[in-house]
Amino acid sequence: MNINDLWEKYTRNKDPKLREELILYYVHLVKYIAGRLYVSYNNTVEYDDLVSYGIFGLIDAIDKYEFNRGVKFETYAHLRIRGAIIDYLREIDWIPRSVRQKAKELEKAYIEVEMEKGSNAKDKDVAEKLGITESELQKRIQSLSTYSVVSLDEYLDQHREITVDFINESNVNPTSRIEIEEFRKGLAEAIKALPEKEKKIITLYYFEELTYKEIGSILAISESRVSQLHTKAILKLKAKLALLF
Repeated sequence: MNINDLWEKYTRNKDPKLREELILYYVHLVKYIAGRLYVSYNNTVEYDDLVSYGIFGLIDAIDKYEFNRGVKFETYAHLRIRGAIIDYLREIDWIPRSVRQKAKELEKAYIEVEMEKGSNAKDKDVAEKLGITESELQKRIQSLSTYSVVSLDEYLDQHREITVDFINESNVNPTSRIEIEEFRKGLAEAIKALPEKEKKIITLYYFEELTYKEIGSILAISESRVSQLHTKAILKLKAKLALLF
């Protein structure tokens, strides 16, 4: 039985055995997404735990997917799986409170500089806003990179429900469609405004789904440097998007 036949049968009768077959067929998606998040969180969480919660997301995607709409399941499931894992990471709150506080302070500084300057926040301006040296600013960014506390995944997860509904539902209201398009446009413009190297890192990591190691090879820089530039880029993106949404 091919996958389309399996989906057609499951859509008709919702047989638990058929659902189990679908789970087994798509479990590789869970392992792939869990693996990427495991690496990006610097191995500070258990891989098996990420897989377990990712499977919850896969089951949720299978139960809510509308096969007859012709939308590719992998696209829909990716959002549900990643969202379920990120929900778990947020729930266990494994990052030290002091680190989260530093992240909030940095994000606030970037937002304020963006508001005042009306352009990309420069290291000098952010350091001045925080009352520290540029060298100390780099150390703070590096410490956040170690914990991956600053990530685009969590920010995008705030828009997950409206996004997956847009992908899978035929009756999305006009207001939601406009909101989605405005968010996409704002994100694209914010990425476009980044310095070239930071823009490449965001594109390669989130859209081409390369690892830090692979990106480092392409840009001829170390993994730790990729991580640091990724963190800095996300701080800038979140600052720009915070002013828009």
